[in-house]
Amino acid sequence: MDVQKQAAKAEQFRKLHHGQKMLLLPNAWDVASARILEEAGHPAIATTSAGIAYSLGYADGQRVSRDEMLSMVARIARAVRVPVTADLEAGYGTTPKAMADTVTAAIEAGAIGMNLEDLTEDEKSLFELPLQLEKIRAIRETAATTGVPFVLNARTDIYLATIGPAETRFRQTVERLRAYAKAGADCVFAPGLTDLDTIAKLVKAVVAPLNILAQPASPLMADLERVGVARVSTGSGIMRAAMGLTQRIAKEMIADRCCRSMFAGATPFVDLKRMMTRDQS
Repeated sequence: MDVQKQAAKAEQFRKLHHGQKMLLLPNAWDVASARILEEAGHPAIATTSAGIAYSLGYADGQRVSRDEMLSMVARIARAVRVPVTADLEAGYGTTPKAMADTVTAAIEAGAIGMNLEDLTEDEKSLFELPLQLEKIRAIRETAATTGVPFVLNARTDIYLATIGPAETRFRQTVERLRAYAKAGADCVFAPGLTDLDTIAKLVKAVVAPLNILAQPASPLMADLERVGVARVSTGSGIMRAAMGLTQRIAKEMIADRCCRSMFAGATPFVDLKRMMTRDQS
């Protein structure tokens, strides 16, 4: 691991959250998708925990092991020149020691940042706030010993998992995201929130760059940028779209004895052979 090179990438990634333009951060699930995203011109790439889990045969929701997840993160980080931040679900543990082990392993895998969510394994409740703050502080303290200015994106799933009565969600989200930023998160994340006015209020209420998840019901990215959102990520959306095309082609082969969707449009097949043999030096 070249610590100086990795530290430079981390600092480069951090600055992307404070530029004049909103950071558009696509999520990869394997080396091929990461190479495609990089070649499209994206200055950084995130991984999708759901996409990696599905590609390895697991359901989403913290069912894939830390080692298996980071094995793919490492492959992606080695394959691209741009910074890679890893979606590491709830951190693979509930203790400061577990968080220290996770962030150390993530940095060794080549990641320069990570997502940390607060949804428990039952996917119906959140970790208690004091515990989540302990986890964030442990990640921050451990990263500081590595020489890599690790970028932590702390996520609350209040809107995505519809936690609590609707009228309480904004207040709960503000409380958690403010606390996460104070504990050391560099960016805060509220997936599931799609109302532009509420997003604009949240931007003003929190004290850190805000990440919004791109969804079918999301506002236009230009509008999100206008109200001050710092970062938009795609989660597993790109992977799901690719799998949707795969499903459509598979059904066409049986129902219509053709592969119409595979050849639709003027876009040529991606030159994956060239991408996989590209010099990374």
